[in-house]
Amino acid sequence: MGSTEDLDYPQTILQYSSGFLVSKVMFTASELGVFDLLLESGEPLSSDAIAARLGTSTTGMERLLDACVGLKLLAVELTKEGALYRNTEISNIYLTKSSPKSQYHIMMYYSNTVYLCWHYLADAVREGRNQYERVFGISSEDPFGAMYRSEEEMLKFMAGQNSVWSICGRDVLAAFDLSPFRQICDLGGGGGALARECVSLYPNSTVTIYDLPKVVQVAKEQFIPPEEHRITFHEGDFFNNSIPEAELYILSKILHDWDDDNCRQLLAKVYKACKPGGGVLLVESLLNEDKSGPLETQLYSMNMLVQTEGKERTAAEYSKLLEAAGFGEVQVKRTGKLYDAVLGRK
Repeated sequence: MGSTEDLDYPQTILQYSSGFLVSKVMFTASELGVFDLLLESGEPLSSDAIAARLGTSTTGMERLLDACVGLKLLAVELTKEGALYRNTEISNIYLTKSSPKSQYHIMMYYSNTVYLCWHYLADAVREGRNQYERVFGISSEDPFGAMYRSEEEMLKFMAGQNSVWSICGRDVLAAFDLSPFRQICDLGGGGGALARECVSLYPNSTVTIYDLPKVVQVAKEQFIPPEEHRITFHEGDFFNNSIPEAELYILSKILHDWDDDNCRQLLAKVYKACKPGGGVLLVESLLNEDKSGPLETQLYSMNMLVQTEGKERTAAEYSKLLEAAGFGEVQVKRTGKLYDAVLGRK
């Protein structure tokens, strides 16, 4: 091993150690409204002007802006009057609230909820269970009862998931040709962003969002316009209530919330309700078969440890769960993006 390689290791460890600083800089700039202000202003602004309009200290804002420049979230121009800051293209598209592809809501959920759970990661590893009790003083026995502990928290989670599907939804829905399926049920469909992508991509299909009554109520009020007649709702708990008949069931980021026993129980119910010739589409972030990566999926699996009862799995593990429930002809498509698709047929 050469000396240059040896010198790289301390640098890598330092970068890993400070990785959380990067996310908090982005989260804080978003929360304070930096990117929204610069978009609305239509022109570059000084750190003093930004601080004054957002009600922050001048010294704190200048350091935050410079860090955002380092992360390529902002660009800076040095003029005779001083430094002027503006958004980069990536910030305009993904970090401003008004953008159709805005990731603001998922970032706020990570910053204000997920981040707190990760503080107790060592405890989660020791105990093998989620950390809602330590963080929020709520029983960890019912993960979604804890996640939906208030209407505000539920709304944040739903809006955050909608943010994800605004940039990932079409990739997973186009991984297979789903046009033969006219009657689709989106189990745990939440705020309906994936359902909206589905009816946009497959206009001859209808989608029923199946979710808890309080989730359905918020989805109707906040996310799905009443004129969208191709999307309907069914209230229920898919573990304890019946599942409506459909040709295709979409389970997007559902199985990763649960242990194998619960997954088998749910898939058996889906198989029973599924029309002959129908199928089930799993949308998940797939681990490599040797679990060596991708890094994002490995980190998601750690997040499942601190927040849920589940884990991320390999394509073979999902295929095994599907086959145990009776589904066959299992196909796997890796999208090259954050989420992949697995299709099983009845």
